[in-house]
Amino acid sequence: MADNTPRSAVVIGAGVAGLATAALLAKQGMKVTVVERTDNVGGRAGDLTLDGHPGFRWDTGPSWYLMPDAFDHFFRLLGTTTEEEIDLVDLAPAYRVFPEGEAPVDVPSGVEAAVELFESIEPGAGQKLRDYLDSAGDTYRIAIERFLYTTFSAPGPLLHRDVRQRLGKLAKLLTQPLDSFVNARFRDHRLRQVLTYPAVFLSSRPETTPSMYHLMSHTDLVQGVRYPIGGFTSVIQAIHRQAVKHGAVVELDTEVTAITTRKEGRKDVATGVRVRRADGRVEEIGADIVVSGADLHHTETRLLPPKLRTYPEKYFASRDPGLGTVLVMAGVKGRLPQLTHHNLLFSRDWTEDFEAVFDGPVPNRPLDASRSIYVSMPSASDPDVAPEDHENLFILVPVPAAEEIGHGDAYRGQASDRVEAIADAAVDQIAEWAGIPDLAERIVVRRTLGPVDFAERFHAWRGGSIGPGHSLRQSAFLRGRNVSGKVDGLYYAGATTVPGVGVPMCLISAENVVKRLHGDTSPGPLPESGGARA
Repeated sequence: MADNTPRSAVVIGAGVAGLATAALLAKQGMKVTVVERTDNVGGRAGDLTLDGHPGFRWDTGPSWYLMPDAFDHFFRLLGTTTEEEIDLVDLAPAYRVFPEGEAPVDVPSGVEAAVELFESIEPGAGQKLRDYLDSAGDTYRIAIERFLYTTFSAPGPLLHRDVRQRLGKLAKLLTQPLDSFVNARFRDHRLRQVLTYPAVFLSSRPETTPSMYHLMSHTDLVQGVRYPIGGFTSVIQAIHRQAVKHGAVVELDTEVTAITTRKEGRKDVATGVRVRRADGRVEEIGADIVVSGADLHHTETRLLPPKLRTYPEKYFASRDPGLGTVLVMAGVKGRLPQLTHHNLLFSRDWTEDFEAVFDGPVPNRPLDASRSIYVSMPSASDPDVAPEDHENLFILVPVPAAEEIGHGDAYRGQASDRVEAIADAAVDQIAEWAGIPDLAERIVVRRTLGPVDFAERFHAWRGGSIGPGHSLRQSAFLRGRNVSGKVDGLYYAGATTVPGVGVPMCLISAENVVKRLHGDTSPGPLPESGGARA
């Protein structure tokens, strides 16, 4: 380690970004302490088991394994491989779509299979999809090489000839919304929805998401959809295992109450964190640098005094917190052949769904919840998530990022009336649309989470469950910086900073902390030989 390289770090939060950052820093020889306020690692990528219902286990966060190259690269940086750490299976179909009032559509992975599907639904759409995916693949490559693995601390990535040669195209992709980009190419509403729904993965909506993000279709329709056996819990365990293997120490049931600093001349410098242990003891953990994987709003407005806030409350006042969710974890008696591993229920006209989630109350929509919902049934691929002859359902209902919707009953007593009503409506909808009329009666156990749970457990801003949405003004360098502008030695990682939301983005955010530390202004992933570029 170079003489000017920090020798110790404290990482706030043992979620994906916190653990990944800890693993990379520890691999470089740094003494790393990870501080986590809950009693387990994983953060929003959590899991749930119940003593009274043995055999059931639910992921309570991410469930789509996309961008496999990001996982592969991350593990190679640590001297291992994805194959050694995670048992992955390919999903066929990739997912099933239930269009309102129409027959289900199975969406495959692979260009040729997807082209055949599109052509069968809309004559001429096959070749249009081929062209669309060519564009998505090219945009994905540019994003990986120039925009994701970078700190935006130098103009180089934006001035490269690959970018200059595509300036016209990139400018249009940044300014044209995803929905109009897709609608200009495809007529059938089902095809349009398949290509624009990935905006929800970005905590956004198709009409405010730049069409640059059509690159998401490369990740599911070209790269394919896989499932890690054991769920995302197995992914968390793998990252945690690497962090510990390289020397990081994880301290659970320990809440950070402040980031400590000192004056060095005219500069304020991070010196560690103040924590409160489970027994109430208050201590300080010193370190050369602090990396916060916690929600950026919480980090800035609760862990720092006003004079040291790079992003004060007024910064967040005009920002989009993204979507909230009501999550329903249900154990069902008997098999459900009507569903596959991933299932998407789409309203015929989903404009009201997005209005309810992002714009506030909608007339005749008392629950303020989307009717375009996602249902995961991992028991279709993994026999260990449910008892024999039972299914495991994870239901995600987009709702506003609004704490007044309330909490579920997974971690506290009775769920709020609104969360219960939203969960009931979702179960009834799945029963009707998927043709499972007795679904509610077959549920043997059900637990829920609401926006308040995300606010309380993860300090999520306004109870959002994924992170700030990816509108134009919240993408790339406009999303913010991964380093404090007022406290030397304070860095940020995770879904609420650059490059964005999702597990692969959190892994990349960890790598970008390493690049920032070393003054590496280059674009693209770090060399997998192990060293950071100078």
